[in-house]
Amino acid sequence: MTDEEIAVRTIRHDRVLIIGLDRPAKRNAINAAVTRGLDEALNLLEDDDSLWCGVLAGGPEVFCAGADLAEGPGQPTERGGIAGIMSRVRPKPLVAAVEGLALGGGFELVLACDLVVASRAACFGFPEVKRGLLPDFGGVFRAPRVLPANVAREMLLTGDPIDAERAERLGLVNRLVEPGAALDVALGVASRICANAPLAVRESLALAQREINGDESADWAASHAALDRLLVTEDLAEGVQAFFDRRDPVWRGR
Repeated sequence: MTDEEIAVRTIRHDRVLIIGLDRPAKRNAINAAVTRGLDEALNLLEDDDSLWCGVLAGGPEVFCAGADLAEGPGQPTERGGIAGIMSRVRPKPLVAAVEGLALGGGFELVLACDLVVASRAACFGFPEVKRGLLPDFGGVFRAPRVLPANVAREMLLTGDPIDAERAERLGLVNRLVEPGAALDVALGVASRICANAPLAVRESLALAQREINGDESADWAASHAALDRLLVTEDLAEGVQAFFDRRDPVWRGR
């Protein structure tokens, strides 16, 4: 693998594994290399007994702009599913450190984490409807669990983002920090988690996740079925082409 193909990098910080998205030229868009890198990093976090917590970080201006529309996100992985993380059952906590944009699949990466530290310059959104798609990485059913129902519907139906301050007021963001401080504060939160008994943390996380998410198999099936219906529409082709042409799409409802 060449250095250009390494889209996710890891750093050990005591018992914390920092997992950093590293495709700045593509705004950390999720392609096959990102999927492979996230899967490998999260497998390491799960399998290494010396690691007790993870921090997922993006770039200073863009956390992740979503799936790569040109390349696609690659194939789901055996242990993590879409992007190597979206349907993963993680035994160890993962903290998102968000600076800048977390849109589409990038927001869904955040929703796949357990805690969120965000810069005041961060924003979260689902722009998929602007392209003829839906948030098929779990966002359609996870957003209504962590946000008020009307806010989740607003984001899903308008495609408009919310800023970090509103996200913190609504309970999505655990810590709201000044720009540039998200990673350091997320590391501090992870260190506080690591100060506790690791087995007790894992049991607590598992029970909380079972209560929050339950069995998502029916949700995933419904999401995949809805995506399949959209993939054959003229509107999807128009939405994607308009994105690359940098123009407004002309919807036909078919």
